[in-house]
Amino acid sequence: MCGIIGIVGVEPVADRLIDSLKRLEYRGYDSAGVAAMVDGHVERRRAQGKIRALEAVLAQEPLAGTVGIGHTRWATHGAPAERNAHPHTAGRVTLVHNGIIENYAELREELRAEGRSFQSDTDTEVIAHLLDRTLETIPDPLKALKATLDRLTGAYALGILVQGEKDLVMGARRGSPLVVGHGRGEMFIGSDALAVGPFTNRIVYLDEGDFVAIDHQGARIFDAAGQPVTRPERMVSPAAALVEKGNYRHFMEKEIHDQPEACQHTLSAYIDPVTAAAKAPGVDFAKVDKLQIVACGTASYAGMIARYLFERLADLPCEVEIASEFRYRRPALAPGALALAVSQSGETADTLAALRWCKERGIQTAALVNNHESTMAREADVLFPTHAGPEIGVASTKAFTSQVAALTALAVAAARQRGRIDAAEEARLTTLLMEVPRLIAQSIGAEDEIKAIAADIARARDVLYLGRGAMYPLALEGALKLKEISYIHAEGYAAGELKHGPIALVDEATPIIVIAPSDELFEKTASNMSEVIARGGRIVMITDEAGARHAPEGVRVVLAPACDPVIAPLVFAAPIQLLAYYVAVQKGADVDQPRNLAKSVTVE
Repeated sequence: MCGIIGIVGVEPVADRLIDSLKRLEYRGYDSAGVAAMVDGHVERRRAQGKIRALEAVLAQEPLAGTVGIGHTRWATHGAPAERNAHPHTAGRVTLVHNGIIENYAELREELRAEGRSFQSDTDTEVIAHLLDRTLETIPDPLKALKATLDRLTGAYALGILVQGEKDLVMGARRGSPLVVGHGRGEMFIGSDALAVGPFTNRIVYLDEGDFVAIDHQGARIFDAAGQPVTRPERMVSPAAALVEKGNYRHFMEKEIHDQPEACQHTLSAYIDPVTAAAKAPGVDFAKVDKLQIVACGTASYAGMIARYLFERLADLPCEVEIASEFRYRRPALAPGALALAVSQSGETADTLAALRWCKERGIQTAALVNNHESTMAREADVLFPTHAGPEIGVASTKAFTSQVAALTALAVAAARQRGRIDAAEEARLTTLLMEVPRLIAQSIGAEDEIKAIAADIARARDVLYLGRGAMYPLALEGALKLKEISYIHAEGYAAGELKHGPIALVDEATPIIVIAPSDELFEKTASNMSEVIARGGRIVMITDEAGARHAPEGVRVVLAPACDPVIAPLVFAAPIQLLAYYVAVQKGADVDQPRNLAKSVTVE
């Protein structure tokens, strides 16, 4: 959600701000803007829509200056419009903001009573007015910022310019990430390492509640109490500096094809190929009484797949809950539980809040994240990393399969630690996992057939997805993918539930996508398909060769390679992703940046 960049530079800043914002487009946005210090005063340029609209504004009205801030906005308070685009200005203060200020209405009324007027519908403008007012009585910008932050309730990452402070950019974070980048005679702030990646690989991650001032001399960081602190500097991967589509039409297409490599990199962290042993670094599952997985969206479906694996292989009770509901339910967790937060970004607000809720109650916590320097990674007791690399498409693909790969390996490790399998079975399962990258590559080989089927699916208004066992959460994920990027209404169901309501939706206009490997549940799934065909339904079945031989007449088949049920969710994921992708392409949708969605949801 929303992107921030701030630069204290030695060369003109406008083009560099735009370059950084383009690298943040994956986060999702509906307007963009930049501001720079020009001869001691601040000038800004803003535009509704994509960054190219902002570039057109800058072509007409160039922006000088070597110190500036930029932002891509995903609308929360106020519709997508130029007046609501960041940066926002009040008096001497110009700032950009990620997050939501929960007490903005109260503060706005307070400021209006003093005669201040507002030009936007946003909560962000309140911060600018509040800081500008505070500067009237506390002229030191950092002290004024501290006093302002103390009045705010909610989540924020801020980048701030103050008129008259020509070489200063201030930043602050609470509930939304912010990093500081160290360059050669230059300094940067950004919403993530990718934002500052074009300029430096020396990164400092601010802790919760920190605020910072950057200038040509470096960075001064303060904690929530206003005390000077030092945060460790880290070197980020060169991948943060450059992410390109290559020869692919969209990032999503590239990332689907990246999955064999992404899963291989991830599995290498959890499997010793020499001993054929699975690893769970930092956790002894023999001492865990219950596994509580918390996640949102696609990550929650990865967790649902993991539940089948942990319970079946390791005999470990496992619950999966949507993070946005978890802490409000006040769940009963005993000290022997392990709370596992699953998130691609490691910054998902609801998942982070659930993790913190567990920590406050003395529950051991772990984070399965792709961003190894994220807030969750740093706050959890144990880090389980995935190694998918940067994922730019908003609809998750390789991050999802990397999560499932890591969770499958952890389930095998848990089974061995708990004495539910012996060394021979562990070796068999880890050998299966080492075959996953090759099998995923084979499943992607069905692309041409999927592309042909997508032309038919694209004409539908509604689509149903069915699956049994671990294919049920994969059906949920397939439906979510189709909704996200093609805007076709889709629902996923456990195939056994078809008769309990969803069958009423079956007709000749509603395609049914059935995920049905030839496992112990195949015959039951085939019976469900017969029920659909009897009612005129059109079925696309994703299966292997053995399943295809028993497909009911009239069913269109997409072939995936045969595999053990333990790894089937990994092998069968790519076809459902490709189907959603090609349907969206057929419909002319913005595949990488679907409307209303953001890559990293850092607000509740």
